Amino acid sequence: MRNKLLFGNDLDYLLICVRFVVESLPMSNIRTRYFAILALVFLQQLACGATLQDKIKEIISRKDQNNVQYSIMVLDAQTGNCVFSDNPLRPLTPASNMKLVTSFTTLKRLGENYNFVTKAGLIDQKLVVIGSGDPLLGLPGKDFITKIVDSLKAKGINKLDGVIIDSSIFDGEYSHPNWPKAQLNRPYACEISGLNYNGNCIKITATNNAGKIKLAKEPNTMFLRLLNNVSAISKGETAIGANRTEQENMSIVYGKCKNTASFDVAIERPSLFFGYLLCESLGRAGVAIANPAVTEAGVNPQNMQIVAEFNTPIMEVLHNCNKDSLHIAAEALLKTLAASSSGGKAGSWQGGRNAIDSYLASLGASKGEYYIDDGSGLSSVNKLSANVLTKVLLDAYKSPLWPAFKQTLAVGGVDGTIKKQFYKAKYKNRVFAKTGYISGVRALSGVCVTLGTNKEYIFSIVTNNANYPTKKAIFDIVQSIMDSQ
Repeated sequence: MRNKLLFGNDLDYLLICVRFVVESLPMSNIRTRYFAILALVFLQQLACGATLQDKIKEIISRKDQNNVQYSIMVLDAQTGNCVFSDNPLRPLTPASNMKLVTSFTTLKRLGENYNFVTKAGLIDQKLVVIGSGDPLLGLPGKDFITKIVDSLKAKGINKLDGVIIDSSIFDGEYSHPNWPKAQLNRPYACEISGLNYNGNCIKITATNNAGKIKLAKEPNTMFLRLLNNVSAISKGETAIGANRTEQENMSIVYGKCKNTASFDVAIERPSLFFGYLLCESLGRAGVAIANPAVTEAGVNPQNMQIVAEFNTPIMEVLHNCNKDSLHIAAEALLKTLAASSSGGKAGSWQGGRNAIDSYLASLGASKGEYYIDDGSGLSSVNKLSANVLTKVLLDAYKSPLWPAFKQTLAVGGVDGTIKKQFYKAKYKNRVFAKTGYISGVRALSGVCVTLGTNKEYIFSIVTNNANYPTKKAIFDIVQSIMDSQ
C-alpha cells in the first residue's frame, strides 16, 4: 500500500533497482557510482515525501471527514519549503489559532522585555490607580489590592478623599460585538478593560446545607448581587449556572444542587469592579474614604505620588495566552498593541486589527486569506488560512524571538492545552503548538520534531464544519509528520 496514491508500486521497484545498481558497481567506477547514489537519495526522499502525503490524504479522506473543510500547510522549518498542502489558501474560522497571530505580532512590536506596569498613587489625598491593561492582575500571586492597602498603612495614611480609576489605556468598548451574546457571562467572554482584576470574574459556590441552598462569592464583594433560584436535591446530579438580569451586576443563580458546586461568572464594568474591591479592602483595614463612590477618569501621572506598582512581564501574559488559551490575555495583548500605536491611550479592537493587518501585509499575506476581528478567536468572523498561519510561524521561527516565543506554546504530553495529547514516550515533548476550538471549528498550528532525524516542521491545520472525529484526525496528521523520516 506504500506510496499508492502518488506513485504506486513503481517507486518501490525503482528504489530496489537503483539500490541494486549502486551495490553492484565496482568501487573504481567512481563517477557512475556517484550519480547512482544521487539517484538513490533522490528517490528515497521522494518516497518519504510521497509516504507523508499518502498518510495525510488518507486521514482527511476518512468517511467521517467528508463534510469537513480543511486548510493544511506543512513547511520544512529550515528552508521554508512546502512539503504538503491541502487548500492552504482557504480562509477559515481559526478559533484560538488567532492567538498565535495576536501574540507574535504584539511580541514583535513591543519586545520580550515589555512589562505591564499598574500604578497606584496619591493626587491631593485621592487614591489613583492607573491601569496598564494587565490581564493577569489579581489572579493567584498577583494581589495588587493588598499591596496598595499595606503601602498606605505603612505610610500612616488612614484617610482618603476618594478613589479614582484611570483605565484610559484601553477604550470603553468592553465586549466585542461579535462575541456570542448568550455567553457574555462566561469567563472566556469576560469584558476587557484597561484595569482588569481576577480575570474580571467572581467564583460562585452553592452549598446544600440540610436542604437549604447557601450561595457564596469569591472574592466576597457586594459588587455582584445574586438572586438564589437553586433547588436542593438529595438524588441525581448537581447542575447550576447563572444568568444576567437587566440590572447591571445582578445575576440569577439557577439549577439543582446535591452537595457543593462552584463556577465562575464574568462581571460587568471591570474597572469599577477593581475600585469596589479596593474600597472594601481599605474599609476593612481602617482607611476612611470621604467619598466612597469610585470615579473613573483619566489623570496626569506626573502629578501622582507613587505608593505601589505591580509589574507583569509580557512573556508571562503570552504563556497564559498560548499555553492555556486565556482569552482575556489575547484581547489585552491586542488592545495593548493598539495603544502602543496611539500614544498609550484608547487601545481598541480596530487599532489592534490595523496593526495585525500591517504585519501580515509585511509577510506578503493576501487580503483574501484572512480577516481579523478580535484577538482571541472567540469571534466566528475571524478568518485565517493555513498559509497565513505558517507565514507567521515561519517568521517567528526565523526571528531572534523564537526561543522565547516557543516557550509560550503548549508542549505535547507536557503542559498546556495539549498536555493529554502526544503523551506516548516517542511523541512526548516533540510538539509545540496552539489549539483552537469553538463550535464547528478545530485547529492546531505549531512546530513538531520528527522521530528519526529530529527534523523540525512548521504546520497549520484549520478545519471548519468540524465534528468530534476531526480532533483525532488533526492529531493523527501531526503524528504522521513526526513519523516521517
